[in-house]
This record gives sequence, C-alpha cells and structure tokens, in this order.
Amino acid sequence: MPTVLKKLDAGSFQLKDQVVAINRVTKVVKGGKNLSFAALVVVGDPSAAVVGYGSGKAKEVPQAIRKAIESAKKNLVKVNLTQTSIPHLVLGRYGSGKVLLKPAPEGTGVIAGGAVRAVMTSAGVQNVLTKSIGTTNPHNVIKATFDALKQLKNRESVATLRGKSMQEL
Repeated sequence: MPTVLKKLDAGSFQLKDQVVAINRVTKVVKGGKNLSFAALVVVGDPSAAVVGYGSGKAKEVPQAIRKAIESAKKNLVKVNLTQTSIPHLVLGRYGSGKVLLKPAPEGTGVIAGGAVRAVMTSAGVQNVLTKSIGTTNPHNVIKATFDALKQLKNRESVATLRGKSMQEL
C-alpha cells in the first residue's frame, strides 16, 4: 500500500547541500556545439532526518547547482530512523540500480560509496552498511537509495498494522 507523503517545508529545516555529480552536456546544433552543465545535488537536515535530491541544468556550473538545490528542496522526504541507524534491512530499486541498506551497530560509521554516502550523511544516518548493485549511474543510484529509505517503517506503524501493542513486537 503506497504511503501518502505530505509536502515538507524547506524553510523549517537547516538544510545542507552536497553536490553528487556535475556533467558537461553538449547539444549539437546547426551552428556548432552548445555546451551546458547538469548538476545532481542532495540536500538534507541530519538532525531532523529529512533528505531530498534534485537536478539542474544551466550554461554555467554555479547556476546548475543553484537550480538543482531549488529542485531538491521541493521533494524532501522524512526518513524513519532508530537512534543512529536504520530500523531494518531494505533493498531499494530503480531501473537496473539496486541499493541494499543494512542496519549497523554503534561505532560502525557510514560504509557507503559515492552517491549513497551523500544521501546517508545528509539524512543523518550515522551507522549503516550499504551495497550498490547494478548500475553506477549516480541518478539511478540516488533514486534507488530514496526508494529504500521510503520503505523504512518504524516500530509504531508495524505494531498498528499487525494490531498488536509495542511490547508484543
């Protein structure tokens, strides 16, 4: 059953942005080549467990990053976390990209590469083991990571779905 996500207000969080990828894009036209830059950015507030991603395209890198940050602020997601890790193992999928997120004990740190690390640190996860399977395309890896984060459930919601109390779980 799909969960309805309410829109989060970007102004109420202390968002920090992190550039994941910058790509030089060329469009060939009659008069030659038109150069532009595409940026992929992750924004998040680690203290509030809120994270979002966005992409932007412009003639110059700073404008592309600015557009990507604005886009990321528009699709923020609240992540269900335990104190320092994630509640359970989860596999996120997008295209041919798969991202496995596994809870880790205190002191492990964020064991993740590239795009997944940017999302995990921005979301405020301190201890997690991850494995990116399939594609290395940062766009698809980030979307698979967000798919995994949206699947995370907290203990209260699982208890109510099963019709049991918190102590019975």
